[in-house]
Parts: sequence; structure tokens; C-alpha cells
Amino acid sequence: MSVMTPSPSGMSEADLEAIAENAERAVARITEARADIARIIFGQDKVVEQTLVTILAGGHGLLVGVPGLAKTKLVETLGTVLGLNARRIQFTPDLMPSDILGAEVMEQSADGSRAFRFIPGPVFSQLLMADEINRASPRTQSALLQAMQEYHVTVAGHPHELPRPFHVLATQNPLEQEGTYPLPEAQLDRFLMQIDVHYPDLEAERRILLETTGAEQATAETAMSAEELAGFQQLVRRMPVGESVVNAILQLVRAARPPEGETSGNDITNLIAWGPGPRASQALMLTVRARALVEGRLAPSVDDVLALAEPILQHRMALTFAARADGHTVRDIIARVKERVG
Repeated sequence: MSVMTPSPSGMSEADLEAIAENAERAVARITEARADIARIIFGQDKVVEQTLVTILAGGHGLLVGVPGLAKTKLVETLGTVLGLNARRIQFTPDLMPSDILGAEVMEQSADGSRAFRFIPGPVFSQLLMADEINRASPRTQSALLQAMQEYHVTVAGHPHELPRPFHVLATQNPLEQEGTYPLPEAQLDRFLMQIDVHYPDLEAERRILLETTGAEQATAETAMSAEELAGFQQLVRRMPVGESVVNAILQLVRAARPPEGETSGNDITNLIAWGPGPRASQALMLTVRARALVEGRLAPSVDDVLALAEPILQHRMALTFAARADGHTVRDIIARVKERVG
């Protein structure tokens, strides 16, 4: 009998070989899914990549961009391509929690007996688009908190499990803030990534004009099933991570926090009012693996950590008043923190 030699990650050679085989199959399926999405969504390759990474890592994403940049179309396309049951909620100031979660109604049967029956709301889907989430009241926003973190909701004292996989992709308009309710820090932290959606470049916009205004338009096709996606999400959690990547994650996250107690900070940390907690480190550990898989690699690198630093950290930290008055931004601070990771 041969004895398996454990690897530095604590896995045997057989485990690593099995992960490598499964990863190769996953890469092929993910590549096919990206090609299908690219037929529908033009000029947003980085956004598509980050959204796929978010879903493969098992998390929720916050899409921030002005209207008309295909955020809704992206979520709709992802639902079809990934084989997920997708639904959409348009958040408005008069939206109530029951409009999201569902409600119990009294029903009378033919024999005259009465009983409550639960009617599920749109949250009972596998991919939920929360459109303009900051337009609803805090009470309604908080209705998603339990669902996003615990994957079940409680209505009239009874818990109801959500389907799996379950992902929320919420959108925000960064321009018009009148009549909006900014998401509290606790809810922002539930989002694995903040994905910034920018204008397409010239060639991408030219392609949009030519391919979306004709008589025929491309339609999304299913590239995988929800069961396959769930398997890929488990694979992401099993992928080994090198010690250099773990150290880079810790160095990055800890460098983005303000000094504690009487400790004097440096020229960067003194500008930070509050910074990312351990959940940011956990998010990076998952997303660097998922990004490696999306790019066809079997193990993450420090470059993945640096590439995902901004979408992971920017909604989990804030600057001091003095720093903002001096013209500093969160993105600038993250860029400076990245320069110190090595």
C-alpha cells in the first residue's frame, strides 16, 4: 500500500489531483458561460468577470453605476446562462417588507374551515435583482438582511428556507441621492463585492449600436445548471491557497484599518475612520480562488488579491472628515495600500 504524502495545504496528492480534474471541467463550463454572456453584454468585461467571481464565491454583489449601462440586462442574462431562477424587484419608497418576503393569508376551504397559507415573495428565487435598493426605506432594506446572511426568512414567526444557490445582485445609482436611504454599514458588509459599472469604450458602444437596434437580437442560452453551479461553488472552497496569497490578504486588509488605541498610525491609516473587518479577509480568500477559476487557473496568486482589493474593500471602509476635506478618496487610499503589499 502506498502512503499519500500530505501537501503544504494539508491535502493529499490524491485530493489535489481530484481538485485539479474538477477545476479543469469547471474552467471549460465557465469559459462557455462567459462566451454566452459576451454575446449579449458588450464592453463590460471587467463587470462580467467580477459578477461571475461573486456568484462562484457564493456571495452577493452591489452594482453601482448610472442608468443605462445594462445592469438589469446583465442580471437577466446571468440568470439564463447559469440556469438560475431569476426575479427582479424595483425598490421604491412605498415598498413594504411583505412585498419582498411574502405574507400569510387566511383561506377558507369548502368545508368552512379556515387556515393560514404562506404566499412566497420574490425573494424565493435563486438570483434576485434588487433594483435601486437605496430607494426603499430602511425597514424594507433590512428585510433582505436575514435572507442574505442566513438564507432563510421568518414570516409570522415561522422560518422559510430559501432555494439554493441564492444570490442577491443589487443596483445603486450613484448620482441622484435625493429621496434615497443609504445602506447602513452592516448591510453593505453583507455584499461580497461592490462592482462599479462604467461607460463602455468607443468600440464597445459602436457594437452596441449596431447589434441591439436591428430586427434580430442575440438571446442568452443556458450554459450550465444550478446544480453544476453549486458544485463549482464547493470546488472554489476546496481549492488550495498558497501561504504568500494568505499573507498578502492579511497585509492588505490590516493595512486598510485605522490605528487602534494609543498606537500611532502612518500616513495612510491616519486618514481612515473605520476599516474592513475579518469578513473582508474571508471575502478575499473566496474571491481570489473564484477569479483564478474564471481565468482558467487552478490556484490563485497575489495578483488576484491586488485585482480584487478595490471591489472587496471600498464599501467596507470610510475616511475621516479631515481626509475627505483634503480631497482624498477611498479608492486613492486602497491604491496606496496595494503599493505596500508585496
